[in-house]
Amino acid sequence: MSAPEASVAVRQRRGSFGRLFVSELQLVFGRRRNQVGLVVLLGLVTMLGVALKVSQLRHPGARGGDIISAVAGNGIFLGFAGLTIEIALFLPLAVSVLAGDAIAGEANLGTLRYLLTSPVSRVRLLAVKACALGVGSLVGALVVALGGVLVGTALFGAGPLITLSGSRIGIGDGLLRLLLAVLYVTVGLAALGMIGLFVSTLTEQPIAATVATAMVSTLLWILDAVPQLDWLHPWLLVDRWSAFIDLLRDPIFTDRMVTGLWVDLAYGVVFFGAAWLRFRNKNITS
Repeated sequence: MSAPEASVAVRQRRGSFGRLFVSELQLVFGRRRNQVGLVVLLGLVTMLGVALKVSQLRHPGARGGDIISAVAGNGIFLGFAGLTIEIALFLPLAVSVLAGDAIAGEANLGTLRYLLTSPVSRVRLLAVKACALGVGSLVGALVVALGGVLVGTALFGAGPLITLSGSRIGIGDGLLRLLLAVLYVTVGLAALGMIGLFVSTLTEQPIAATVATAMVSTLLWILDAVPQLDWLHPWLLVDRWSAFIDLLRDPIFTDRMVTGLWVDLAYGVVFFGAAWLRFRNKNITS
């Protein structure tokens, strides 16, 4: 039995959805490149914290009114700052890599054809891949936020947070709001993952699917930055991704976040449906 066949045999013995899902997560997080990707996400927020600490030492007392400057007064803010910085490029890139491997990676390795034999149906396999992308999105956002809190606390200390509205909230409340920010970012990244899942059904080259998904994310950010296209902005997936900053207001502003969740859900449903329509009749040659 070849290596791909042996790998598939193990996964097929875990025929139920739950067992297949656990097997998929082991495959996703067992890949060395995905582990390196998580280290990179953590390294970026660490570099941000160190850079802010160096700037604070060189220019003591210099403070701005944005969230980046607020880190110097409370390390917990580094979790929010990390999400703010990485949501535009690095987190979407990480999700693009996972999405590119979802179907195209299996086809490229030669395991997809074996995996689709009974008892694994195409619908179940696609659903497992989608759920794994959601978990991957959550883990990526958690690594950035939790890493930011730990690094920020080590460099700047922690204490009650001063909100963007000027009021003071406790550490517990601040961490809860950061968790909500992580969940909000996860939904947006998972919606991008569904776009990538659809793209992954169109090709047998995971790199091509990864690049295409990353380009879609970048294009959406570019369109969202063009003032002349303000009529289009509310319909763009990324338009409200940074709305989690409203969690740092008192009271919390929820309007943009709720709308953003509906947009994320719409993208997720549409592109998962498109992936299913494409995949159910896809001719698997490898």
